[in-house]
Amino acid sequence: MAEPTEAAEPSSVDDFFRTEIRAGRVVKTEANAKARVPAYKLWIDFGEHGVKQSSAQITARYSAEELVGRMVVAVTNFPPRRIAGFRSEVLVLGVPVAGTDEVVLLAPDADVPLGARIS
Repeated sequence: MAEPTEAAEPSSVDDFFRTEIRAGRVVKTEANAKARVPAYKLWIDFGEHGVKQSSAQITARYSAEELVGRMVVAVTNFPPRRIAGFRSEVLVLGVPVAGTDEVVLLAPDADVPLGARIS
């Protein structure tokens, strides 16, 4: 996972609202054997927005089994990318833990409707 910069250049509220961030539930996972850095292939249900795929470097903290059924938050309107032979359609959000390979996933603290937009 790329290290975030300490300070980003200023952006506007309009920039934020153009970014579509939605809640979803992981419905399937598997290891991405082709990834240079260990990663999972995730299939995430966003309700009426469908099931989307994501590649996530979160293997240091989470097992594939414990991710199934978990709520996550993801950016859903970035263009798809091909990562290690896998089409990644959304960017799952998490916080890197300094000095480790761990990333802590961001998620609602209660069940919310699948596909609900974060505001």
